[in-house]
Amino acid sequence: MALDLDYFKNKLEENKKSLEVQLSQIGRRNPQNSKDWEAMPLEADQNVRIAEQSELADAFEEFQNRSAIESHLEEMLGAVESALGRIAKGAFGICEACGEKINEKRLKANPAASTCVKHPKR
Repeated sequence: MALDLDYFKNKLEENKKSLEVQLSQIGRRNPQNSKDWEAMPLEADQNVRIAEQSELADAFEEFQNRSAIESHLEEMLGAVESALGRIAKGAFGICEACGEKINEKRLKANPAASTCVKHPKR
C-alpha cells in the first residue's frame, strides 16, 4: 500500500512550525544566513552587568544550555526540511542507505526518518 504523503507532509509542516517557535524562544535567525539559528542569552542577562563571579558563571552556564538546545532543535528542523524535500522529489519513505522502503510505523513515529531500522543514523 502506498504512503499517504499528504498525511506525512502535514505532520512535517506541523513539526517545522513547532520547531521554529521553539527556536525563536531561545534564539534568533542569523542575520547573515536565514537558514541558520543562533542562541541568545536571556533578555534580562543582556542589559545587566554581572558583578559577582558566581552570577557570571550562572549566566555563562545558562547560555551554554540554550546553545545546546538550539543546536539540537536546529538539527531536528534540518531533518524535517530534508523530509519535506524528499516528499517534493518523490523519494520520501525510501532508506537513504539501502534504497528499501522505510516501514510506515517508523515514519509515523518519526516522519523525518531518512533510513530504515537496519541503518539508523549515527
